[in-house]
Amino acid sequence: MNDAHVTLVGWLAQDPFYTITQNGTPFLSLRVGCTPRRFDRQTAQWQDMDAMFLTVNCWRGLADNIRSSDLKRGDPVLVTGRLRIREYAKDGQVRFSAEVEASTLGHDLTRGSAEFRRVQRGGGMTPEDRREAEEHNDRWAEAGGLVRSGEDDESESPATAGGTASEGYHGDGRSDEEEQEAYDMRTTAA
Repeated sequence: MNDAHVTLVGWLAQDPFYTITQNGTPFLSLRVGCTPRRFDRQTAQWQDMDAMFLTVNCWRGLADNIRSSDLKRGDPVLVTGRLRIREYAKDGQVRFSAEVEASTLGHDLTRGSAEFRRVQRGGGMTPEDRREAEEHNDRWAEAGGLVRSGEDDESESPATAGGTASEGYHGDGRSDEEEQEAYDMRTTAA
């Protein structure tokens, strides 16, 4: 197949959302924020460009492994997978959603360290599982309400949070604490 494979380097904009489909397949969805930066030679400073947020879908063993890890909002991550552009209708308008079906996902180790634990592999995915995942992912595109990130806790969706973008990039010499604070401000704006 000629799938479009992509690699994302970014930060988790929301805590991962985990569920088990009606067919018993583990599914995890998350939002990854990427903010490109460009060096402005006139001001001799790094400038933030428009932030981009993508939905990342994880299935079976990968979903279970992410759920059992300590990934949370604000963590730097690397994602590799197949890019999918999905068309759907809402309020009588045709809309598009960019999603990545992840084959690998992990912490960006240029920003910190992680501990590895081996686990067993899982089974296959059905068309019903895919449809149920699309229904879950449509909530990321919604422009209102709260998004479930776990069984009992609630957090704001990227589409509803307020604020403005801020600086912060792993190449600009900031400390980890300064970068995390800047990222938290950017994801709040998303």
